[in-house]
Amino acid sequence: MHNRIEWAKHAPEAYKAMVGLEQALAKSGLESSLLELVRLRASQVNGCAYCVNLHANDARKAGETEARLQTLSVWRETAYFTPRERAALAWVESLTRLPGQGAPQGQYEALQEHFEPAEVVNLTLAVATINAWNRFGVGFAMVPA
Repeated sequence: MHNRIEWAKHAPEAYKAMVGLEQALAKSGLESSLLELVRLRASQVNGCAYCVNLHANDARKAGETEARLQTLSVWRETAYFTPRERAALAWVESLTRLPGQGAPQGQYEALQEHFEPAEVVNLTLAVATINAWNRFGVGFAMVPA
């Protein structure tokens, strides 16, 4: 694969707006470890090589274990993830695969058990933001360095 265009160079205001979303997420109160799992899982689902590489490395730097990183794509089959993380990961997958399955009421209700309303909103923003980044990454064939 080859990079197509450097989208941020050609649309700096759009890039600045995306960075602004990331800055809001950094102040959201959600755990950085959870945010990295969200970013990595959505990127895996979307097939964004650049983002998978970036967020796996960021998660490692933040102290994430290899066992959890290696099994994130099969998180339902392991005992490595907490109930809070499981609720978030299910939400990530639903919103990332929105056309195919929607946002099931049961998953939304599971979020209510582990997240305050503002956290649900910020988690949803995290999913929306990484999905947007993934569209740039995949659409412009960005590859890890």
